Amino acid sequence: MAALRKVTTCFRLLRSSAPVLLSSRKPAVLKAVKWTNILYTGIASLTVGGGLCAIPFKQVENLSHESLIRRAASLVTDSSSTFLSQTTLALIDAITEYSKAVHTLIALQRRYLQSLGNLSPAEEDAIWQVIIGQRSEVSDRQDECKRFELTWVSAFKLCETAAEAAYTSGAEHASITVSTNMQVAESQVAEARKLSVDTDKKLAESKVMEVERVTQDVSSLHNNNDEEEVPEAYLRED
Repeated sequence: MAALRKVTTCFRLLRSSAPVLLSSRKPAVLKAVKWTNILYTGIASLTVGGGLCAIPFKQVENLSHESLIRRAASLVTDSSSTFLSQTTLALIDAITEYSKAVHTLIALQRRYLQSLGNLSPAEEDAIWQVIIGQRSEVSDRQDECKRFELTWVSAFKLCETAAEAAYTSGAEHASITVSTNMQVAESQVAEARKLSVDTDKKLAESKVMEVERVTQDVSSLHNNNDEEEVPEAYLRED
């Protein structure tokens, strides 16, 4: 409102001064015209500064539907690539942690089997409790791998759809970029899966070794008429 009052005052001043200025000599008229131009310039500046002018000084580019679609497709491919990258990293880390957990379990099992007959009941129980806890850790890591595996597959399929949509919309560069990211992610996950398969194999071999060793110990105890009982928890299938 204050800006509007200033504009109104300026116009009134211009209206009242115009007759006097125009009735003077030619130099005076030139001065009046110059003064009027300055006044109009000030009014225009005041109007813009007061927030009354909504006309942009530079015309915005007129984008076509095709251009907007290509831009949107590029955003989709970028988001899909980020999603795939995050899930790939999560899956690889989960497989790595699973492998570490299995190797720790195997080491504990070997120590336990090598110490059979040389430990007190309290020591055996303590080691066995640690083994039980580590088996639970392995199971949790397996579940985590499965969960991230499903998420990664969903992210990969999303990237496939985004790449196809970008290509059909004319955003070839975005389509090529997301396709390249998919190839890299697929290669990284393939290497991680090899580690997971090797870990599963070692875990299975460890279980076979457990059964064979415990069976031998039970047979030896029976042959020697030893009444020592093999821990029931160790023979239990988890």
